[in-house]
Amino acid sequence: MSEADKETQRQGEGDGQPRSRWQRLWRQPRARYWFGIPLGGAIMFFLGIFFWGGFHTAMDATNTLEFCTSCHEMSYVFEEYKETVHYKNASGVRAVCSDCHVPKPWAYKVVRKIKATNELFHTMLGTINTKEKFESKREEMAKHVWEDMKATDSRECRNCHALETMQLDLQGRMAGKRHTLERRLEKGETCIDCHKGIAHQLPDGY
Repeated sequence: MSEADKETQRQGEGDGQPRSRWQRLWRQPRARYWFGIPLGGAIMFFLGIFFWGGFHTAMDATNTLEFCTSCHEMSYVFEEYKETVHYKNASGVRAVCSDCHVPKPWAYKVVRKIKATNELFHTMLGTINTKEKFESKREEMAKHVWEDMKATDSRECRNCHALETMQLDLQGRMAGKRHTLERRLEKGETCIDCHKGIAHQLPDGY
């Protein structure tokens, strides 16, 4: 008889019936386990709340204007941004960095945050830590942003701007023609196709 079979027989001696491994797995737990199960569940529940709350707090903290512009490299584009309508306008409505560069849907937001870790790597390398280095990379960085916006049909722009709610008669003649649903369907254009320099200076040659 194998050691496993001997163990099974010993565990069944209490009631005179040998138990298989499956019978032992599904036997009624001892009294102390009945206390441990709900206690463990309660601990996991509160740990889950703590983790989830901390995760969202960190996520919100990294979406603020203060956080986004705290890096030295961002000081260049921050000064440009302050001169645009997205920073100061008659209505007092301000679009901060995350409104344009971080998706609102949770899944896409997490993906964007993961991608942003690459920026930390380049900060350590000093890739754009001077104005001269930044300008040499401006076109490359801008194209990455434009490509992302084109791929998402300017999703972040449309969080605030929707063709369906625009009063075209209050816009200029050319803008009114371009912001029709018919033109969008015909040309397949999206916001970033025409508004590349809306918040930052364009690279040389654009």
